[in-house]
Amino acid sequence: MNRVLVVEDEAHLAEGLRFNLEAEGYAAQIVGDGEAALDSLVEKKEPYDAVILDVMLPGVNGFTVVSELRKAKNFVPVLILTARGRPEDVLEGFAAGADDYLPKPFELPIFLARLQGLLRRNAWTRSVHAEETGVVAGGKAEDSMPAANGDSFTFNGRTIDFAALELRASGTTIHLTLMEAKLLRHLIQNHGRTVSRKSILEDVWGLREDTDTRAIDNFIVRLRRYIEKDPAKPQYLLTVRGVGYRFVA
Repeated sequence: MNRVLVVEDEAHLAEGLRFNLEAEGYAAQIVGDGEAALDSLVEKKEPYDAVILDVMLPGVNGFTVVSELRKAKNFVPVLILTARGRPEDVLEGFAAGADDYLPKPFELPIFLARLQGLLRRNAWTRSVHAEETGVVAGGKAEDSMPAANGDSFTFNGRTIDFAALELRASGTTIHLTLMEAKLLRHLIQNHGRTVSRKSILEDVWGLREDTDTRAIDNFIVRLRRYIEKDPAKPQYLLTVRGVGYRFVA
């Protein structure tokens, strides 16, 4: 039975979510603020299969909660619920490390489908990683282009493992958020071609093209810290001024 932590300060909504989750066969636990969530997940290290996380919480907000989870190397799937449906807020959640988002008010079937999708991906990721499959050993970048979930991409001593959401280089491992991995995959699949900011917003994050693109730039800065020897002078993740970015291995 999958265990789900619901972090929601509106008691009627939290109880409604618990009722429906339990009706679907989940074991659901409720906490009412960010501090309680971090105490359960980080301090006590209680095992959960997914977290349903409201953004507007008293005290520590949802963005901070998911950011602290990732800093503590807790990569439980997080679905954020937000009444702040602006694209910029969605991107802030992704930047913090959330896996998916759902704006309030939402329909129950959509909520359950999003949750089931996260649980399936998480279970599949664990099984693939445990079997150590999908790792490309050496070879040229052009011969190892990722085409489906679960594969890897190796270039210049760096391996991006899309199944495990990890980037490995020089004996170190960096855990990627789902959205970092999706952005890297999109750029790599368009190897050598310029990818516009519009394409990133629509094809990677499903957002409108009129969204503030500074969030994309922040993601790129972070990815360069992961893959570039000198992030200030990138060799692989190049800026095409006024248009977008190009990945060249």
